[in-house]
Amino acid sequence: MVLREKIISLYISCLTYQQAILRITELAHARTPSYICFANAHMTVEAYYDSSFARDVNQASVVAPDGMPIVKILQWFFGMDQQRVAGMDVMESLFPVCEQEHLPVFLFGSSPENLDAIKERLSREHPALKIAGALSPDFNAFTPDDNENYIQQINQSGASVVLVALGCPKQEKWMAAHWERIQAVLLGVGGAFPVYGGIRKRAPLWVRNLSMEWLFRLLQEPERMFKRYAVTNSLFLFLLVKQWFSTRFAGETNRKSTHKIS
Repeated sequence: MVLREKIISLYISCLTYQQAILRITELAHARTPSYICFANAHMTVEAYYDSSFARDVNQASVVAPDGMPIVKILQWFFGMDQQRVAGMDVMESLFPVCEQEHLPVFLFGSSPENLDAIKERLSREHPALKIAGALSPDFNAFTPDDNENYIQQINQSGASVVLVALGCPKQEKWMAAHWERIQAVLLGVGGAFPVYGGIRKRAPLWVRNLSMEWLFRLLQEPERMFKRYAVTNSLFLFLLVKQWFSTRFAGETNRKSTHKIS
């Protein structure tokens, strides 16, 4: 049983970093159809305004606390000694585990050039890791025939872990729609592929520890990230305050929203 706490519209899994790695590894060994989401402020706001998206995320086997605002809320509001479980970090931690435990990995998303860069890096750093396959789907639209082809290729590859990098909310919706037919654990790793492939840089560890990774990303991609941080994060704070007043004065507690997952 994994405790989940409700933050606005999402039920966040309260587990340590190592527990998340262990859970994913167990699902991968069993090739259990399942998927993992990594929640941040942006995803939480998207879920508030799109109930179907909230449902897609909440039915995941794990909804990990990726963004530092999510982690801080679990620490401050719920009194939990919560660690950050970021998709980028989890992906990098899984590579040596999958290499040692013979768990084939499938790469799904991003550009062909980036996938080639990722495979080249993996061949140097984890030469025994089996890359079961790599697909760069048309980002704009997947037809039903496309999806049938993708699912067939993934299943035939023998992959135990599928890293899905289509961006939020596209990747979460795709995983929710197809996970039951894929014999592997799916991880929605978002922008992890461009970082691992060398297209974008990640903030240094000391910046991440100060919860300032958002500023680093804003400086890298001001046009794309400004709306998210100026608008989405403001909405996140507003909705969080709204939840706090609601639970405080309506006599509700988030403990009543605890879920039990398989």
